[in-house]
Amino acid sequence: MKGTALDQYEEIVTDALKSYLAKLRKSFKTAFIQLMILYMALPRKINFTQMGRYSDSSEQRFRQLFEREFDWMQFNLLLMRQRFGENARKAIAIDASYISKSGKKTPYIGKFWSGCASAMKRGLEILGIGIVDIDSRDCMTLRAEQTPDKAYLEKQGEDYSLVDWYLDVLRKYKDKLLGITRYVVADAWFSKAKFVGEACLMGFHVISRLRDDAALWYAHDGVRTGKRGRPRIKGEKIDFEKLDLQRCEVLDIERGKAYSIKAYSKAMKRNIKVVVHYPESGGHKIYFSTDLDISAKDIIEYYRTRFQIEFCFRDSKQFT
Repeated sequence: MKGTALDQYEEIVTDALKSYLAKLRKSFKTAFIQLMILYMALPRKINFTQMGRYSDSSEQRFRQLFEREFDWMQFNLLLMRQRFGENARKAIAIDASYISKSGKKTPYIGKFWSGCASAMKRGLEILGIGIVDIDSRDCMTLRAEQTPDKAYLEKQGEDYSLVDWYLDVLRKYKDKLLGITRYVVADAWFSKAKFVGEACLMGFHVISRLRDDAALWYAHDGVRTGKRGRPRIKGEKIDFEKLDLQRCEVLDIERGKAYSIKAYSKAMKRNIKVVVHYPESGGHKIYFSTDLDISAKDIIEYYRTRFQIEFCFRDSKQFT
């Protein structure tokens, strides 16, 4: 590709539109490409008035463009395949991001957790879904869904929570996501029994991190005692201060020590594969996967690469 950065950007968008499955009119493609360039070039607030002011199209044209249905997930998947190719080592990264917003009329404005401030703050929140390429250590966002406020969640029923809404978003796009990979990687907040259980029922495997004081038992070796009653499903409780090294696989890592164990989780009521990392600074961190056949090295690499989605949030807030 030659030319300026915007010329290269226009070429990427044009190539993706050529591969788009639904038929699009030439006028729509022209307006769409113009819209994408305006998003990158507008110096201030982006709205229909600004779009008409900084382009040779009218404000009404952009309003009509937004009234048409467009499958953003499919379009972003095409961009993702252009960038990452068909590399097998991919994962679906999900995470929530706080957006500062004041006012009283904005839909779903409320109090959400801000990781930067380590506190609940008034504003908006989005749930980002991205694809992480493990080998290139890069991430592309596929979709961002605005998180509803507390009043909306309460209307759905007493048992409906934020976890249920996150699961509904994942369920909404599961068919397209499963066509890429089965692995969902998320931070420790998502390592809840309800989220993990429902995600596995959809066909995904979850890779995440557990609390440092998680209750885990060594997985039972499956040998039956011959006695009456329910077969044993777990062995002895795991003491992270004194691991049974005969049941562990020692990992070769650069900093600290790490061991892989097949364990039974009391909260999730299932066997999981666990990697316990003991950094040189002390303490320990517990990473896990619901896929018992995945390598311990992949668990660490998949989880560490999930942080690339944070750069997608940063770039969208700072540069667009």
